Amino acid sequence: MSGTAAATRTVYESAVTAVGGQVEAFLGHGLLIFFGDDAPAELHDISVRHRATIADEGPEPGDTIYLGETGLEILAVGDVVGENLLNLGHLDLKADGQSTAKLPGDVCVAKQTLPLLASGDAFRIVRGERRTTEVPS
Repeated sequence: MSGTAAATRTVYESAVTAVGGQVEAFLGHGLLIFFGDDAPAELHDISVRHRATIADEGPEPGDTIYLGETGLEILAVGDVVGENLLNLGHLDLKADGQSTAKLPGDVCVAKQTLPLLASGDAFRIVRGERRTTEVPS
């Protein structure tokens, strides 16, 4: 192996503040929907709400997204994910194993069971771990 891996850094970090009543049902379909605390009330039941403490950048393929203690490598990111996450705290996490996001708001990870989060859990994105692709500077 040549060279060393880039230093890891957290590009986004937040704390879960509430989990909607329908979130667990969506987990069975490999979907987890996140919104910031100030999301409209009609979205509360279907989403994990959170409050960001670090919001430097959106995710990129090869980043690791942590849901509590569970780390998942990001395989694909839709075109509007970064803007949506930084401005609204919104992303749609799909455990579908896709290497290309089908929808502009999708973040794709390997097919697996996603964890049910609880209030107080961390939600963060770390760059530099398990990087599979190089991103030009």
